[in-house]
Amino acid sequence: MTSTSAPSNLRPTNIHLDREAHELRITWNDGHASVYPLDALREACPCAECRGGHEFMGPAHDPDLLLLTPARSYDVRDIQLVGKYALNVTWNDGHDAGIYTWKHLRRICPCPECEAARQPSAED
Repeated sequence: MTSTSAPSNLRPTNIHLDREAHELRITWNDGHASVYPLDALREACPCAECRGGHEFMGPAHDPDLLLLTPARSYDVRDIQLVGKYALNVTWNDGHDAGIYTWKHLRRICPCPECEAARQPSAED
């Protein structure tokens, strides 16, 4: 199942912060594996401050943000579960307002399969 058609019961079965490789790895309950570069994940923060205000909140966050070269390097100070639906990351720049929901994380998965699924088809 690709990121564009993720089921509503989508949940991680494994979450691994690899500080040495500088990435967050998530294995999902449908068998899919996502690997997020930390710098890009920080710059794709879904909070109102990073998105430019509440008027820019919602499902239209551009998943291709993870493909851009980040402006700087970021490290994770802490990562916590938010209930059963998200992660909250505290970054080395002190920012900790972003709630990365499972739906958001799967939607921005940077793997080739998910990237291809986000591209318009020739039929569109």
